Amino acid sequence: MARRLTTNQEIAGSIPAFKSGGGLAPVMDGHHHRCTTKSSHKPFKSKHATKSLIKDLTKGKVENGTQRNRKSLHQQVMSKIERRHQARQKKQLKHQQNTKLTTVFSGLNGAPRNVAVVPLTKVCDAKAAIQRLNDGLNLETDVPAEGLAKIRVDRFRQNLQYIPVQRDLMYVLDACRVADFVIFILSSSEEADEIGELLLRAVENQGVSNVLTVVQDIDEVEPSKRRPQVLASLKSYINHFFPEQEKVHSLDSHQDCANVVRSLCTTTPKGVRWREARSWMLIEAVQWPSVDNNHPLTRGEVVLSGVVRGKGLKANRLVQVGDWGTFQIEKITAAALPNLKKRKADEMALDEPQDGTVLEVPDEHQEQLTDLAPDDITMEDDTGAASSEAPTEKKGVLLDDHHYFSDDETHLPEAPKRLPKGTSSYQAAWFLGDMSDSGSDDEDLLEEDGDVAMDVPALPQDGLEGLDRATQRDPTELAASEYPQSEMFLDPSPNEEAEELAAYRSLRRNEADEDL
Repeated sequence: MARRLTTNQEIAGSIPAFKSGGGLAPVMDGHHHRCTTKSSHKPFKSKHATKSLIKDLTKGKVENGTQRNRKSLHQQVMSKIERRHQARQKKQLKHQQNTKLTTVFSGLNGAPRNVAVVPLTKVCDAKAAIQRLNDGLNLETDVPAEGLAKIRVDRFRQNLQYIPVQRDLMYVLDACRVADFVIFILSSSEEADEIGELLLRAVENQGVSNVLTVVQDIDEVEPSKRRPQVLASLKSYINHFFPEQEKVHSLDSHQDCANVVRSLCTTTPKGVRWREARSWMLIEAVQWPSVDNNHPLTRGEVVLSGVVRGKGLKANRLVQVGDWGTFQIEKITAAALPNLKKRKADEMALDEPQDGTVLEVPDEHQEQLTDLAPDDITMEDDTGAASSEAPTEKKGVLLDDHHYFSDDETHLPEAPKRLPKGTSSYQAAWFLGDMSDSGSDDEDLLEEDGDVAMDVPALPQDGLEGLDRATQRDPTELAASEYPQSEMFLDPSPNEEAEELAAYRSLRRNEADEDL
């Protein structure tokens, strides 16, 4: 059967094409790997780890010594409800604690929040900073040049009491000691000097409650694009001492001033632990007694007014008033409230004490000042003292009615006559009387000069050895010794050893023959 031939065009189309330039690689339309029969399965994914995986992770360790049992669906639902209930209880407890801490500040006549304003540079002005903060809430109040500045913030129903201070170390420490908030003032044109850094470190080491940082005259920095850089630099500086500071507020910004006042009125002061553990008070007013010209040294009563903070104040306790000293409390009375609400004629304030009401007076258990500075007491000799007491003029150690190691040796007992050989003067001081308690049988009898006592009579506890030493005789001269006389043993010569060995072998041979 003849094969049918194709045309030239069909034959030419079936010939593969080659690249120009003599290359032999064919030109392919597409390239792909050959398919395979292997298929990769996805790994098992689960929201919870399997038992084997947990076992591998724990590596044999068991938590709390017992294995966890799988809970039922009802138990899981109940545990979820219990967790919600516990979270709700924690939230309520935290709210009660915050309410208890802020109760002293609530109300029209609540305690003011003490705010100490501390400038860190020479160009900073504490009075101007307080005025700018008041302008943030449009409060028209006059700030005194010295003393406390008490301001009522009706927007937040809080009382603020600013304490402007100068760049004096002791003044700053005293102000920050009674402050709920401390505001540090930085300058945009001048860095804090050594005094400013000293104030920061002193306040930090003393203990501080809440800290805020403000900067003055930030709008004077030109060009304006440098202002964020200045604020970032000041924030980095203050974070070196107080890392919790998140922002440096600008007193030139009306919004920043309002935010600072809002923080002062709404933030709960965290307090200082050593301060909250006792009663303390910032003195707001002092009333001195009237002085009589005829009797200028007459003592009187000094009335200190303020709000008692921390622990409750007791009339039996002593109080430390600044650098003036420690004083006794005569009575504790209710101070006059500056802001009293208008009440009706038939309405009575039964829950609030009236002005001048005595709250507490001291009793017979009141602490005395003499305990701090006792008078000189004349000591009298006690004739009934124990006989074992040592005289006051003697120094040393008293033991068993004897005084040891004193500078004065006249009261020391006489040195014992019989001491062990080689006993030093220090060791001899511990022996009492003429006998030693060492109990050794081979001790030599010594005289005070260290020689052997030849004329000392023998004592029964000395035994035969003592008698022999007393009579100066050898132990074996007149009586038989309890030990046998020792014999000298010499090694035999080689010839003698050979003869003895031959005799021994002959004897053993004869005995063997007889046995047969």
